[in-house]
Amino acid sequence: MEDPLAFIMKFGLILTIFIITLIIWSGIWKGVALWKSARNNHLGWFITFMFINTLGILEILYIYVFSKKQSDSLTQPPTPPVQM
Repeated sequence: MEDPLAFIMKFGLILTIFIITLIIWSGIWKGVALWKSARNNHLGWFITFMFINTLGILEILYIYVFSKKQSDSLTQPPTPPVQM
């Protein structure tokens, strides 16, 4: 049988590694989402990302679903003016 103190130490190490991984994961997605929302002038999204922590879920949805409308229109060439 394993010593209870050793079990607690091993569990604490695993939990610490898991939490650090979640912090890095969330930080990366939050940084990208904040950058994209600022570039697209989406103030509401920017404020939401600053104050709500969803472990990257909301940020991933914004990057791949909601920000496409604005960024697609920016990459299309402008239409030439009509000559009269």
